Amino acid sequence: MRRTLGTALATGFAAVVLTAGTAPAWAAGGTPCSIQEGACLKLSTNQAWLVYHGNASYGPVPVTHGRPGYETPTGTFPVLRKVRNDWSIPYNAPMPFSVYFTSDGIAFHEGSLTDLSHGCVHLSHAAAETFFDNLLPGEQVQVVP
Repeated sequence: MRRTLGTALATGFAAVVLTAGTAPAWAAGGTPCSIQEGACLKLSTNQAWLVYHGNASYGPVPVTHGRPGYETPTGTFPVLRKVRNDWSIPYNAPMPFSVYFTSDGIAFHEGSLTDLSHGCVHLSHAAAETFFDNLLPGEQVQVVP
């Protein structure tokens, strides 16, 4: 059942966006990213998607990300590892459903959708669990401004 949650909705959305001609030619269907498998994050709109076979399979979902001085980096990164119930030692905080994509500890995880982070990407409980269940080590995370 991997990657099926939200597929019908996301596929319909992608078709509308592509038909309307609003998505850039290089974008994965329904997202501002060019990756084929993984996750897409758009910092300026505080949105994230799962991408499967070049199309949005889940999302967009709301996120918060790094505060000034702790910005979430842009670029394309591999999913490095996943930890279901992690704990941030530097910030003394829980990090449920962590999906790490940088070697210095930046991850998608469940967190506040109102408070900015120290670089991580906060998701709602449901979205964090879905990202955790559907992102695989080695897939890509593309972060665009």
